[in-house]
Amino acid sequence: MISIPDAEPGHVYLVGAGPGDPALLTLRAAHLIKTADVILPDDLVSEEVLALASPTANIIPVGKRCGQPRITQAEIHELMFDHARHDYSVVRLKSGDPLVFGRAGEEISFLREHNIPFEIVSGITAAFAVAASLQATLTDRTRASKLILATAHHAAGKVALSPSWAGAFPEDATLVIYMPGRDFEALAADLIASGIAPGTPATAVSSASTVNEQIHVATLETLQSENVGHAPVILLIGPSIDDEAVRKAALRRAMISAISG
Repeated sequence: MISIPDAEPGHVYLVGAGPGDPALLTLRAAHLIKTADVILPDDLVSEEVLALASPTANIIPVGKRCGQPRITQAEIHELMFDHARHDYSVVRLKSGDPLVFGRAGEEISFLREHNIPFEIVSGITAAFAVAASLQATLTDRTRASKLILATAHHAAGKVALSPSWAGAFPEDATLVIYMPGRDFEALAADLIASGIAPGTPATAVSSASTVNEQIHVATLETLQSENVGHAPVILLIGPSIDDEAVRKAALRRAMISAISG
């Protein structure tokens, strides 16, 4: 029997909710969700994950989507602070892993500055969930010895459309782009201009690990916005995902969607 401590009063937990499927939560994350007094979830946290919360928990959505925040980061900080100082246990619930493009750095700095005890609980980030769904490896001894996680979404004041780097893009790398936006043709053109070969395999996965998952298999030069499903989307680019298993996964998902629809 595994003994997992309950969420402690006055503590804040930065918890990774994984890609959406509650079966992919860590045991620690699931138990904290069940025992927390207050839960502050992002928009992308699934209803199935939130259903694990205690009936008495105060769930306050704090999502920010598509550049239109319903709540500012400063207001999120105040919610954590106010509830923790009143001796409530607080779970700040983030999609995927809290340390991957989750603005955890700002929240960690705030909690340290105000001497609020906190803990970080890892979650399965979307890149790993997508690779598992595709049955495709992100690294491979013969094709990809590097894994690059990037985002096409930038903080206010930054105007870059896509990830950028100095020098040539390594040929033996898998590039995973979080929050790629909706103009995939422009994004692909930008990446090709940066040095990635046009024929490089590219797979876009929408709503990973959920019943709404969609898989679009292409190359960088044939990537089409209209074929990519609704947000959230993650884009995998590189030789290690050029595998028959990826196309089989896409066909399998299409068949499941057709049957369930």
